Amino acid sequence: MKDNMNNVAVTDGDKVEAEIRLGYHVDYYPVGDLVAYQDQVTEADINELIVVYEQIYDIAENCRKGAKDHGQVREAAREEITLRRFLEDKKAKGFTTNFDALHGMNQLPGLASQRLMAEGYGFGAEGDWKTAALYRSFWVMGQGLPGGCSFLEDYTYHFDGEKSAILQAHMLEICPLIAAQKPRLEVHPLGIGGKADPARLVFTSHAGSGVAAMIVDMGNRFRMIVNTVEVLDQDIPMPNLPVASALWIPQPDLETGATAWILAGGTHHTAFSYDLTREYMEDYAEIAGIELVTIDQTTTISEFKKELRYNDLYYMLNRSLEA
Repeated sequence: MKDNMNNVAVTDGDKVEAEIRLGYHVDYYPVGDLVAYQDQVTEADINELIVVYEQIYDIAENCRKGAKDHGQVREAAREEITLRRFLEDKKAKGFTTNFDALHGMNQLPGLASQRLMAEGYGFGAEGDWKTAALYRSFWVMGQGLPGGCSFLEDYTYHFDGEKSAILQAHMLEICPLIAAQKPRLEVHPLGIGGKADPARLVFTSHAGSGVAAMIVDMGNRFRMIVNTVEVLDQDIPMPNLPVASALWIPQPDLETGATAWILAGGTHHTAFSYDLTREYMEDYAEIAGIELVTIDQTTTISEFKKELRYNDLYYMLNRSLEA
């Protein structure tokens, strides 16, 4: 896993405490180590993966063989092969990317991240190793269940009274396990990172209920924040947003859900699952020995504030007693 990105402190935390509490170890590898693997990828390796893309995705006209952006699809395939081999050799179960660590790479590895997530590798953007690890946990817990899971980010808001919702997306990296239709492989410019135009899978998510969660380092403990959400059908075209996305109403509504999320210290990244429920989250938090706060249909801001105050008092006193 690469380390957190410059000026994005919300993605960082105590890695030693995370290993004690959550059982995973976080290593940093310089991007040069990855580029060394990239140099070993052959054209034959890329050709083989391109055939896979053609079999399982719709391919945009500009991305097909002989078209203007096919070379960028090939570079995306090169990066996917590189990342997979690197992760396998390191016996790693997750990784992060960030725009500060792309030296020697053609593009941000968005397509690679999407496909590796679908295989069960944890992923977090901007060096968010806590969400990468949580996504991996969600994927493992959801094995054999039909809904799917993904890394997601609060991208923009749709204000529509009681139907107000949050559009979940990211620069590129949303897992195709949540897709409502066959993903389309496209190449478009990306105005951050200073690299070539990256390939990505574009789709919208299917409707249904789910949970979004993230873990924040509170200094004296880890807190997992969970919000039950209702994912909507996306019936409005968004031609100027050429990335995968999900549209959901945080329970009990946008105003309450967003307020409670901010009060709890929630950040912009989440691990999301259609299959897991509050009970899964309670079990996970209890096993790990971390704090859990849940925002759902019953949440009111006045009661939620009380819960946060009581939790602060409990963990302060509990730490004193342990000492």
